[in-house]
Amino acid sequence: MTFTQRHLLGIEPLHPTEITTILDLADDYVRLNRQPQKHGDALAGLTQINMFFENSTRTQASFELAGQRLGADVMNMAMQASSIKKGETLIDTALTLNAMHPDLLVVRHPHSGAVDLLAQKVNCAVLNAGDGKHEHPTQALLDALTIRRAKGRLHRLNIAICGDIAHSRVARSNIILLGKMENRVRLVGPPTLLPAGIGEFGVEVYDDMREGLKDVDVVMMLRLQRERMDGGFIPSEREYYHRYGLDAEKLSHAKPDAIVMHPGPMNRGVEIDGEIADDINRSVIQEQVEMGVAVRMAAMDLLARNLRAARETREVMA
Repeated sequence: MTFTQRHLLGIEPLHPTEITTILDLADDYVRLNRQPQKHGDALAGLTQINMFFENSTRTQASFELAGQRLGADVMNMAMQASSIKKGETLIDTALTLNAMHPDLLVVRHPHSGAVDLLAQKVNCAVLNAGDGKHEHPTQALLDALTIRRAKGRLHRLNIAICGDIAHSRVARSNIILLGKMENRVRLVGPPTLLPAGIGEFGVEVYDDMREGLKDVDVVMMLRLQRERMDGGFIPSEREYYHRYGLDAEKLSHAKPDAIVMHPGPMNRGVEIDGEIADDINRSVIQEQVEMGVAVRMAAMDLLARNLRAARETREVMA
């Protein structure tokens, strides 16, 4: 297996072969997770600390479950009750945790670059569970695994990413990953929700939903991230749904076998029609949740292998 990373901070540093390595191992963990006995020992004897400075349901739960299924000692830190609230800096928090000798640190933070900063201050492997508007690498990897299993491949597909692109770290990580794997990516959304310099992303841009979805293989909807908005980006949710919410009529412009995705949490009747979200013939939203556990198991397994190898090398040299 080809995977040389010490941390998983984003998709950008990953080579396509490393992406494939994660997805191939995740496929093995999908099979394990469907067995009555779901436990492995890849992380046995290791300590995993989950630090979520932002609320999370799917990501935090799946990282916790992934660590437990692989035999790690898992600790979830309640950051709302931590010393950060007393004025402690992020670096001091990192140094405090480092003194406890964790092996895997999973971090979600509202500020772009914060996870990278933490990674520079600790001796363990760090996984980025989402930092500001920067990246969310495991979400892109689980999306990639979902697409590959549904379509039988992860290259030369037409993929539309629709909605609030400007505030979405999920969109950014997916654009990078899908581009590395030779897919044709379209961004669809109102001009107010498209990031500046979008022409540099190597994507096609549409502000008309029907035109943007024409003949695509994958429709990836995004959540409206109102918590990151500081102005009037859309006239109203009703108007937004009328123009950019995914319903049966808009979906009819995609290929007949196009799959529908959403990273969650969904705002039904705003970004997506409830019937489309629940359509077992088109929607793979629940599969995305399942793939999330397997991908996070694979990522932590690979990082743990590199961590152990590095420690063995240091012991030999000492």
